[in-house]
Amino acid sequence: MRCDIVAKGVVAAAKTLGIRVPIVVRLEGTNVELGQKILRESGLNFTVAQGMKDAAEKVVALARR
Repeated sequence: MRCDIVAKGVVAAAKTLGIRVPIVVRLEGTNVELGQKILRESGLNFTVAQGMKDAAEKVVALARR
């Protein structure tokens, strides 16, 4: 799957649903860099992870706040 399309869908869903909690996203596939950029520049509370281990660590760190 193209990560830029997935990222656009995630951003649209978060905006539609009015999600305010932090969301950790790990993307892997075609156009991963573009997908990560879309998430980072969305203005929403997304944290981009580089792998499953990194994502789990980020989730734990955010949950402790």
